[in-house]
Amino acid sequence: MNQLTTHILDTSNGKPAEGITIVFYHGGNDTWTEITRDKTDADGRASEMQTGSKLEEGIYKLRFETKDYFDRLHTATLYPYVEIVFEINTPDHYHIPLLLNPYGYSTYRGS
Repeated sequence: MNQLTTHILDTSNGKPAEGITIVFYHGGNDTWTEITRDKTDADGRASEMQTGSKLEEGIYKLRFETKDYFDRLHTATLYPYVEIVFEINTPDHYHIPLLLNPYGYSTYRGS
């Protein structure tokens, strides 16, 4: 199992958000290195966010490219992308979901 997983739920229609590009970075402040990128599937999940190896302790970022998704739905949005910055400081599993709608979003550490 990957140490990092994510999924996106579009709370405006109560369904998973399919086809959103997610870019995974390591770094901090103004210096970020891309680790990988993936698109969400029909369940709103991105299965290739990490290759299975343990992540080193540090600061990471998930960037969700939301504008294209809302453009496909012909829906205006305030957020062309959402970035979630978080710290990994244990070897535990990290699940970082995004609850999304055109004018708001929320996140938490899931299981």
